[in-house]
Amino acid sequence: MSGAARIPTAKGPSKKVRRRRRFLALVLSLTVFIVAIVVGAQFLKPLLGGDTVADYPGPGTGEVTVTVPPGAGPKSVASDLQSKQVIANADSFLKQFAAAGGALNPGTFTMRKEMNNSDAVSVLLNKDQGKVMYVALKAGMRINESLQAISEGTGVSVPELKALSDSPGQFGVPAKSKNLEGFLFPGEYRFPLGTSAKDVLAKLVTSTLDELKAQGVTDPAKQYDVITVASIVQAEGGQAEYGDVAGAIYNRLKPNNTETSGLIQSDATVTYGLGIRSFHIDEDQKRDKSNPYNTYANPGLPAGPIGSPGKTAIDAAAKPKNNEYLYWVTINLDTKETKFSKTLAEHNGYVAKYNAWCEANPGRCV
Repeated sequence: MSGAARIPTAKGPSKKVRRRRRFLALVLSLTVFIVAIVVGAQFLKPLLGGDTVADYPGPGTGEVTVTVPPGAGPKSVASDLQSKQVIANADSFLKQFAAAGGALNPGTFTMRKEMNNSDAVSVLLNKDQGKVMYVALKAGMRINESLQAISEGTGVSVPELKALSDSPGQFGVPAKSKNLEGFLFPGEYRFPLGTSAKDVLAKLVTSTLDELKAQGVTDPAKQYDVITVASIVQAEGGQAEYGDVAGAIYNRLKPNNTETSGLIQSDATVTYGLGIRSFHIDEDQKRDKSNPYNTYANPGLPAGPIGSPGKTAIDAAAKPKNNEYLYWVTINLDTKETKFSKTLAEHNGYVAKYNAWCEANPGRCV
């Protein structure tokens, strides 16, 4: 046996240590995997639409004006509401709207940002009328009719509203205005309970002035003339022909027009001046120059607007169609079909068609 000392052989980690290390590596790998999934999900969620909130808690903040045009469907309105941050999600809103079972009506609605679906549906379906003052004005209403409708919706007396209307300067309308005739914009409005009569009227007037400015009409004197023409267009034309009616009116007002000598010859202006509503006026009424709204006897525009024109009529009066027409007549009061003419002879032919329609529909043309 050698006298040299024996060196002990080195030993590896024990089985217990190796198992612990494998366990820790597994835990670490799982942790990294889970973190990767979470981070990846957060990154992909907006891309996949998973980050969309189905509904806001409400009641919302601020004020958002939403206009529902005639013929608009719930889907397009829902998209508009979502784009304006009134609702969180168009699809969830549509489900709630369908469940409510109501009909969507055109109008202008005052809403809030981040409303819950239920409240937004209630506004559009007029279910919140008990919580607000609701006013609806139709295009073509005369001032007394508009004030009556506003009174019914707000509880403010007609005399109080008339007193405000008869002092139009405080509402920023053109200086020629004797009252707010022509400047109360048609539509549906909702005002918080307690809104003052002046604020109600101011909102309607501002909507008209804003539409004029949107059409590039900013000079007060021109605004007054455009609203006056628009009110005649509203009363005289079928909606599809508003631009042509406006063009014909301006043609009649041209200084070099010898065919009609600056006379608009509108029955609607005459009846307004007489304080009546009728499709017919007699020859004595046409000859009465004392009526400042008689456009048969007095050349140029009448003394002022003869009602509240809607957006389409205002836009037509601001930007009329370029035509050579001088005459127009609605030959069917049901369809509002309107015929235009360059000469009196052609016009008289269409008047005969109107008279024939009246004979076939007794009691309609009064």
